[in-house]
Parts: sequence; C-alpha cells; structure tokens
Amino acid sequence: MSKYQDITKLLDGFVENGLPGCALSFARDGEVLYEHYAGCDNLETGHKLDENTLFRMMSMTKVVVVTAGMMLYERGKFLLNDPLYKYFPEYENTQVVEYDANGNYTLRPAKSPILVKDAFRMSCGMPYEYGESVTAREMFRIKRELEQKYGTYDIETEVAAMGQVPIAFDPGTHWLYGYGHDIVSGLIARLSGMPTSEFIKNEILDPLGMKDTSYRFHDGNEKRLIPVYHPIGDGKWDAQKGLLDKYHAEDAKLDNGGAGLYSTIRDYTKFAQMLANGGSANGEHIIGRKTIDLMRQNQLNKTQLKDFQNFYLAGYGYGLGVRTLLSPAEGNFNASFGEFGWTGAYGTYTSIDPSEKFSLVYMHQTDPNNEEYYHLRVRNAVYGCIN
Repeated sequence: MSKYQDITKLLDGFVENGLPGCALSFARDGEVLYEHYAGCDNLETGHKLDENTLFRMMSMTKVVVVTAGMMLYERGKFLLNDPLYKYFPEYENTQVVEYDANGNYTLRPAKSPILVKDAFRMSCGMPYEYGESVTAREMFRIKRELEQKYGTYDIETEVAAMGQVPIAFDPGTHWLYGYGHDIVSGLIARLSGMPTSEFIKNEILDPLGMKDTSYRFHDGNEKRLIPVYHPIGDGKWDAQKGLLDKYHAEDAKLDNGGAGLYSTIRDYTKFAQMLANGGSANGEHIIGRKTIDLMRQNQLNKTQLKDFQNFYLAGYGYGLGVRTLLSPAEGNFNASFGEFGWTGAYGTYTSIDPSEKFSLVYMHQTDPNNEEYYHLRVRNAVYGCIN
C-alpha cells in the first residue's frame, strides 16, 4: 500500500478548513497500516486528539449488536424466520396504521407477524420515537411512561412495552430506519440471560482486547469523551453533550441496540478487522465466516431498496444490520462487491471488506456530521491505497 501522505493531507485539510478534529485507522490481514489524528478533542483547552480519545459510536453500535445477535443465531437460540412473538409475546397481535385519502387513519391487524429478521433488516415498521408519525408518537409516549414508572429500566422492559405500538406498514413490505436493532438487543438479553452490555463484553470486547469500548463510564474515563461540536457561525463551534450521554452513566441500565457504545479508533479497528478476517482475531474465534457472509447478503427487494437508497448510500443494499455494496459503479466507490459497514450520527464510519481482509475506521464528533462530504472522500482515498 502507498500514498499514505495523501491521506494525511486530506485529514489535516479537513481540520485546516474548520473541522475540530478527526481520526482514521485502516488495517489489513490483522496488521494496522495507518493511524492518524488531526485537530483537537477539546477546542477550549487545545488538547489534541490521540489514541485515548473516546468517541460516541451512536449507530455504529449497530454493527456490534447485530454481530452479537448473530452469534446467538449460530448457537441455535433463534431462527431468522421465527415470529418475534415467540420471544416477546407482546408482539402477537400487532396492529398497522392505515391512512385514507384525507390523511385520517385507522388501525387494522397486520397481515403477517414481525419476524426476527425484520428486526435485523429494519423491515419491522418501527421508526425511532423522534418523528411525527402515529407510530413514532406512540413510541415516544411509551418511553416517557417507562421513565416515569421506573426511572432507569432495561432493554427487555422497553422492547416488551413497545409491543403495543401500531406499526407503520405490514412487516417485511418496506424498509424503515429505526427501532429494529433495539429489538435485537432485547433478544440478546432475553436469550443469553444477561444484559446485552454484559454479553457483548464477555463475548466480543474482552476476547478482542477492546478495553476502551463500553456502554457505561468507568474508572473516570468520562473525561476522555470528546464533546459534540455544533457550528455557531464564523467558523466557531459550541461544545455540547451527546443526545444519549445519560445512558453512559454507571447506574444506567438501558442497552440500546441502535446506539449507546463509545469506543476509540484502536478498539473499533480491532472489531472491524475481526469481521474483515472471517470472524477471528488473535487466536479468538468470535463468529463464523459464513455467518458474516449472511450478514452482508442483501435482504431487500426492489420496493425496500427504494426506501433505503439515497445519495450517501447509492449502490448499496442492506443486510442483517449493515449496508452492503451491491454496485461499486452506482456507489462511485472503488471497493469490492460485498463491502459492508455503517455510520454514526456524529460522524463515525466503518468500512469492512472481507475479500481484501481490509477495514477502515474514521471518527469525528459534530452535529450535523456532514457525512456525505467527509466519509465519501475518506473511503475513496483509503481504498486508493490498496495494491
């Protein structure tokens, strides 16, 4: 591999043009080939980003959670075509929101049950609770009621409560970004008999030596978490906490499946390399190579692909919790068919390419994250280094 100086110039240029800071690592066949930190993790103090800086993974948590879920699949704990109500009975009589021409809605029984794979592939009809749809408003109401009743509560409690929510469409008919991977987290907790955070720690983080990755703060490491920077004009930034930071507290219980982990560049690189190299690393077998291949197999039909694809995701389909590259030409991306990964709301990004045993991990923490500008440039430049 070559042209690393061009990557360094690109990252340093991001900072020179106003980004507070960013970091990048890429590796191949178990060897880290490049690691670079540009800018600051604290603009007020001027402290530079380094290998100890903690970043909120936000939705890059999903890749870890679905990997954990598929480890239980390998152990015979569930089938992908099982109805979800087999494990959460609250989903047995799911209702669907149906609108008429005037925008009025009624509820009707779903034509088929939500399947476990609908949770993995985001076809269960449940968004996040922040929108204005009937489903989102009901999810918001339930979360507030749970907080009022319990204060802190676990993911099994929340997933069970969400079973009463009317969903946006019949299961499996469309793709909708949202709550599916939180359901996966609930399944992990229920089928493993331990909190999702504990299962992930025992089965993924500890075996890979990912000591700086967790749901909860510990040993004073909250001081290492970078702020989320919001632009306020004239090239200035306002440092704020993250949307889900309260769940990092030591006494929090909610192990969200869609977000919630924090990590470092080096830690997440260990995880991404494990997946790129067939599910094993440092003599530790984490997950089967063929299971990874199933995860990165497109699960969406033509209708669902229309729901999924946009400029940022051009050329991609969606597998069991990860985007998967179907057309390098349509994606304008010099990677391999079947390259997979995901991104995070504050600017994190991973690309995993088993055919090359290659992975990259990029991180910054801004809102908005301007992912179309940064991620697409980084991925193209990094893959340009592969000989």
